[in-house]
Amino acid sequence: MNTQSCDIVIQGGGPVGLACAAWILQKLPDAKLTLVDRNPNNDADLKVGDSRGIALSHGSKLLLETISAWPKDYAEIHRVHVSQAGRFGRALMTREELNQSALGHIVRYHDIHLALRQVLRIIQEKSPHFQWLHVNDEIFNTSQAKCIVHAEGGLFKTQDWVESGRDYGQSALVGLVEVEKAAPHQAWERFTAEGPLAILPSHYGPNILNLVWCGSPESSQYRLQLSDADFLASLQTEFGSRIGKFLKVQNRRLYELGLNYRKEIIKGTEVWIGNAAQTLHPVAGQGLNLGLRDSFLLAEKLSRVFAGSTDEQSPTQIHSALEEYAQSRKADRTATIGLTDFMARIFTSNLAPIVFARGLALSALQWLPPVKTALARQMMFGRR
Repeated sequence: MNTQSCDIVIQGGGPVGLACAAWILQKLPDAKLTLVDRNPNNDADLKVGDSRGIALSHGSKLLLETISAWPKDYAEIHRVHVSQAGRFGRALMTREELNQSALGHIVRYHDIHLALRQVLRIIQEKSPHFQWLHVNDEIFNTSQAKCIVHAEGGLFKTQDWVESGRDYGQSALVGLVEVEKAAPHQAWERFTAEGPLAILPSHYGPNILNLVWCGSPESSQYRLQLSDADFLASLQTEFGSRIGKFLKVQNRRLYELGLNYRKEIIKGTEVWIGNAAQTLHPVAGQGLNLGLRDSFLLAEKLSRVFAGSTDEQSPTQIHSALEEYAQSRKADRTATIGLTDFMARIFTSNLAPIVFARGLALSALQWLPPVKTALARQMMFGRR
């Protein structure tokens, strides 16, 4: 069988594409499914690849556990402290308030990627019509496929599409920092004059933390080139002394930040999911979580269509199923994109009225538990 004779083609072998394939095959092992993966078959390069700490919500953990794809190395977040540098207003969210075992988790990107590849290899053994093609720059004629799922992903400004969105004029400097006295399972989100500065747990231990420092491209490039000692001094000045002294930094890298999103995520019998549908600012840690929800719900729709008779797999029927999928994702996409975009813009403005309003908003979160709970549940589980 080749890609031209299969029912479903998934283009993209990142976490979202892999998860979608795994969920479809879990529900429908006989699916005629082809995954077109630009990554090599061997895992060696991925093991030393992207080591960014990615925020995964508790909802994403529950989804990945349904296919036994939850990585073994991760750090739990039990408390999140949100504040403005040098301004009034703060909020503290805890797992106890939401009656959850954790507010979220921090996992290295390549650990998520590898866990999903390993799970899909196991599922592949029981899926006789599944093809996993590892390619480089070859282009496949998928015109005979009944349904095409675009999960190519990519980072902002590396994608070959721009439909709607904005360039925030920011870069994220990420890395690992060692600190003096961090409390276990504590995450910090501190809003500075240039953008959010996040200090997040890691599985390396309570005193080695993930850093995400957003700022202008010029400032971020300057910080990237600083000596370790000068960088740590600058970070200490910006963050403060809540977790003691910053002792070491490693693995500094830059990523440009912006918003891309498709207004329409289906066209005929084609559908776009994950970063192929929307690329978000990391301020609320929602990008991959939204993509995994895309994958899970799309897999439900497609597995039902292709479990039926050939007559039930006409272009009209498939398009109808995709329309249902798009409608089911509308509220979650709109809320998550809107919330992330609002936070990315409102927390980078230094206009006095906005700074004051931010302080009031953070104080309101702290003193109005129902509002704080609603926001936290949106970030943990999405809009339902």
